[in-house]
Amino acid sequence: MSVIIAGGGIGGLTLALQLHARVIPCRVFEAVATLEPLGVGLNLLPHAMKEMAQLGLADEIASAGVRTQNYHFYNRYGQLIYAEPRGIAAGYAWPQVSLHRGILHQILLRAVYERLGPEGVSTGLRFIFAEQTERGVTAAFELPDGKVESITGELMVGCDGIRSAVRKQIYLLPDPLKYSGVTMWRGVTRWPAILDGATMVYAGWLETGKVIVYPISDQRDSEGRQLVNWLCEFYVPPREANGDWSQEGRLEDFLFACEDMQFDFLNVPEFVRASEFIYEYPMVDRDPIAYWTEGRITLLGDAAHPMTPRGSNGAGQAIIDARVLADLLATRSDPFFALHEYNDIRLPETSRVVEANRTHPPDAILREVFERTGDKPFKNIDDVISQEELAALSARYKQTAGFAQEQLDDSATT
Repeated sequence: MSVIIAGGGIGGLTLALQLHARVIPCRVFEAVATLEPLGVGLNLLPHAMKEMAQLGLADEIASAGVRTQNYHFYNRYGQLIYAEPRGIAAGYAWPQVSLHRGILHQILLRAVYERLGPEGVSTGLRFIFAEQTERGVTAAFELPDGKVESITGELMVGCDGIRSAVRKQIYLLPDPLKYSGVTMWRGVTRWPAILDGATMVYAGWLETGKVIVYPISDQRDSEGRQLVNWLCEFYVPPREANGDWSQEGRLEDFLFACEDMQFDFLNVPEFVRASEFIYEYPMVDRDPIAYWTEGRITLLGDAAHPMTPRGSNGAGQAIIDARVLADLLATRSDPFFALHEYNDIRLPETSRVVEANRTHPPDAILREVFERTGDKPFKNIDDVISQEELAALSARYKQTAGFAQEQLDDSATT
């Protein structure tokens, strides 16, 4: 068996490592000529770190980022609504890790080269189309000089992101990107440790402006500052939904939404003004589709289930896809049926996460308090909402996304 992997992002590289661990030959084909450490912060929740541990990469990943200890939720006046431990601090066997996306990508890429060899990843090959027979797939890739190279394998997996060309080939019905109504501005700032230096802070709500702040490196510079990821988001009228993470943002387009967030533990506008760069991203997803798999071709990660980045779950779901698919290919006698079983397992699970990110993400806690208080300061949070209700809101998302502690403790590999 040989597997063609179209796309060298987090999902594609993880799949290559999972297949290699099961002695299934594969190659990764990436459109860009040079794989560089791009992006800003992301989170790997315990269910994703469990998979990284099985690949022998958990310690390296955790050392490259921050083992997140707590989540704190505040209103826009800086009043604490709810706090909960996360990862190891919450009793999980695996940590939650916040780190730079580019660093995670480089760790995975280096592991692929070390384990699969220099031919494990080929760059500068853009997927064009694929043809199938009963025995295999022939995929055509365009080289930088315009020539076309054909690659043959038994199976192909499209890991080519939110604007997947593989998805367009196998799913022919209308499938537009959908703008959520929220636009996000994000960046990274070097700053003295906020709170304990291992806490993710949520503050405000989308009606007036919401901010999320979390450190992504334990390394301190000469002035003792951490690298801290931040984002500011709020409702913005309809705009182009292009799924481009790298649009340059402007401070004047959003700073007003967090100008009054001058808390005793963080002056948000001062912190944001010190950012090294700013990206603007209209938050988009796609509706779940009826199938991911056609014949010997399937999808993985954002190509399969693009979701708004509101639950720290996009990369994690791609990582889980990779392990489930690799397990099925290794244990089922017919790879054709393994692809379809993967489809039947993962499509409903990830569809629920897509919907939860739209309607009941972790920051639904902020929405609930915003609505109950009418966006006014409170005297005592327990007069607004009980701690039990807040904990239930948090637990609901964990259960849907598959990282409730009991789910990980009881989960089998497939």
